[in-house]
Formats: sequence, C-alpha cells, structure tokens
Amino acid sequence: MKVPFLDLALQHRALRGEAMAALAATYDAHRFCLGKDVEDFEGNFASALGYPNALGMNSGTSPLHVACMAAGFRPGDEVIVPPFTFIASAWGVNYVGATPVFADIEEDTFNLDPAALEKAITPRTKGVVVVHLFGLPARMDEIMAIARRHGLFVIEDCAQAVGARYRGTPVGLFGDAATFSFYPTKNLGACGEGGAFVSRRPDVAAQARLIRVHGMERRYHHRIVGGNFRMDGFQGALLNVKLPHLLSWTARRRAIARSYREGIRPECAALPEAPAYGESVYHQFTLTHPRRDALREHLTARGVGTDLIYPVPLHLQPCFANLGYARGSFPAAEKAALTCLSLPMFPELTDEQVAHVVDSVNSFR
Repeated sequence: MKVPFLDLALQHRALRGEAMAALAATYDAHRFCLGKDVEDFEGNFASALGYPNALGMNSGTSPLHVACMAAGFRPGDEVIVPPFTFIASAWGVNYVGATPVFADIEEDTFNLDPAALEKAITPRTKGVVVVHLFGLPARMDEIMAIARRHGLFVIEDCAQAVGARYRGTPVGLFGDAATFSFYPTKNLGACGEGGAFVSRRPDVAAQARLIRVHGMERRYHHRIVGGNFRMDGFQGALLNVKLPHLLSWTARRRAIARSYREGIRPECAALPEAPAYGESVYHQFTLTHPRRDALREHLTARGVGTDLIYPVPLHLQPCFANLGYARGSFPAAEKAALTCLSLPMFPELTDEQVAHVVDSVNSFR
C-alpha cells in the first residue's frame, strides 16, 4: 500500500467547483490586491477562530516581519527565538536589524523551554518569538509570566497552529502579536502564498495595518515607513472557500493522531507529547527514534512517505554562523534534529492507510 506524506490533490479536487467559481468572481470584479475577498476572509477568519481582528498578508513570513516592525525592534536589540523551527521564525528579527538569540526547546514538546528563555535574557533583550511547533501550543502561562517580568514584546508564531488552544484559549491571544501562515501545505492552506497578522492590542493592530500598505492612512500620504505586505484577492477568495472546512479537517487530524497514539507501540518509537494544557491541531505528527534514518528507509520500503522537518537547527545554519554558536549549544534542539521523523498527516488519509502506517512503524526492528 502507498501512503504519501501529503497529497493536496485530494483536497483541491473536492473543492474545485467552488474554488473556480470564487476565482472567476474575483477575476471579473478585478479585486486583485486586498479588496472585498480579503476583507471577507479577514472577518471570517477572526470570527471563526475567536480573534478581535485579522490582517491578510502575502506570506507567512510577512507578518513576522511586520510584528518586529510594530514592536519597534532595532539594531542592538536582542529577540529570543527557539532554534528548532522554520527559519522564518527568526527572519523578522534580522529584517529590522535586531539580533536573534536562541534558547533551547523542551525535548518532549519541541517548543520553547521557559527555563531556557529566562536564562537567555540580557539587558538588551526586547522580545521573544514563541513558536507553537507542529500545532502544539507552547507553555504560555510560564512564558508570559517571564515576559511580563522583563517587559518583553511577545510574538506568537502560529504558522502551524491555526485552531490550536492553550487551556481553552486560542493561541495568538496571549502575546502582543500573532502570525499565521497559509502556505499550501498548512492546515488552512492557500493556493499560493498567504498569511495573517492578529493582535489583541488595538495599537499594535493599527500599526500593523499601516505597515502593511506602505505606511499609508490615505492614498499617497505616508505616515510611517511601511512595506508591501498585502494579500492578493485570489488567495482571499480561495481561503474563504476553505475556511468552513477547517473544523472538520482539524477533527480528522486529531482522529488520525489518536490512531497513531493508540496503535504505535511505545517500544517502537517515542510519540509526541500530548500535554493536558494544549489542544494540538497536528500540523505534523512527529515521533523520534535513535535510528531515525534506518526507520525512514524501512517506512519508504513499505510505501510510507515521511519527512525530515528541520534536520539542521537554526543556530547551525550557515546564515547564522556570524552569531558564534557551536554544535552542542542547544542539546535538545540538536537531538530533535537528529531523531525526529514526521509521519503522513492530512485529513484525506483513509483508515486503511493510517493502519498501514501503524503496522509499518511497529514492524521496524
């Protein structure tokens, strides 16, 4: 049996008629940059997920950049970032001239370790980027308590965690700004690039709205230095088609994760943590194994697709060599990079395919 790691065609085939009609309406109305489709999506997204506002943007990286601009980070400032994440989590810090400072993760959740966060703070620390990795919320109570004590601006990177909740509250409502990605492989994926910015703080949301469109309050009147971070109308139209399905897609992801947890024997692989405080949306189901590469070869031979997500932690990436980190600086992140393996996880997986993945993992020796 073949089990692909991801198959977007199944989702897009089912929505094709509705998607084509939405695109045609956008095309005929010439709503290409922002406009009604994006505004509708912003309102629908905020309402569906419990946010006070949402700003559609042109990628998942853009709201991270905007958040760092809105925070006022500048050269000489330090912003703490976990080293086990997609590199865009740190890019916004670089884009404004600040310095990313890494703090290790928890081995069992892959998320930022609050104790490591506190140890990394210096007099130059102005903020922290908290990543809810693979769809599991980070420990926001502890992180926010540390941030409040030190006056830090908190950016929640929710790129993989749309719909996730921490102790019943949607991720993104704890910090000063929250960012989302609608890259096609995400739980809510556009048909191209897309992202969103959310803030519980009206002043930060207003600043981000200005930054998004060249710092303009009125056309050709630029109050601040901004950028071009606008979502295009076609992506807004497509996301409006997909958004109503997010709840059922998330439920299916959780059902698949439950089957993996109940079926994969603990002696065959270490399963991802499922702490009571967090409701994961399982963007990925990532297990660990000391012989990860051999397990991957075994699964490939059995027709099961897998992926190595973040095999090189950020502090060991060539682009950050100037920061002076060495191998061994962040043991938990480095261990994760060497042992993590992500299994197929998308709503269209059949029960038979899930059972085959379970059997394949359990048959590894």
